[in-house]
Amino acid sequence: MRVAVLDVDDPDIRPRIAERTTELTEGWPEPDTDIVLFGADTLEALGALESLATRIRSTGAIWIVSRKGKARTIRDVDVIDASISAGLIDNKVVSFSDTHTALRAVIPVAKRPR
Repeated sequence: MRVAVLDVDDPDIRPRIAERTTELTEGWPEPDTDIVLFGADTLEALGALESLATRIRSTGAIWIVSRKGKARTIRDVDVIDASISAGLIDNKVVSFSDTHTALRAVIPVAKRPR
């Protein structure tokens, strides 16, 4: 599995991912990446979703990681709207850490190559 970490400020996540995958990259993902962990705390940062969507496999996912609670700078609806604008759909939300949340965005089944 190919996993890319882009702008996620959480040093603990990298060793945990490295234990479970054969390929972990930092920065802009290679083509056909399975999972992208994408740190985004501004509306401007969410603008990268459209380009990121072209880097994942048709069955891949982008996890948009952002601050939660009082430190939050964008709302879940902002992430959902940006995902839709990028041709993706959201289908899962998790507590990424004590300070961050993550929303998973995927290519809709109807838009995946057959």
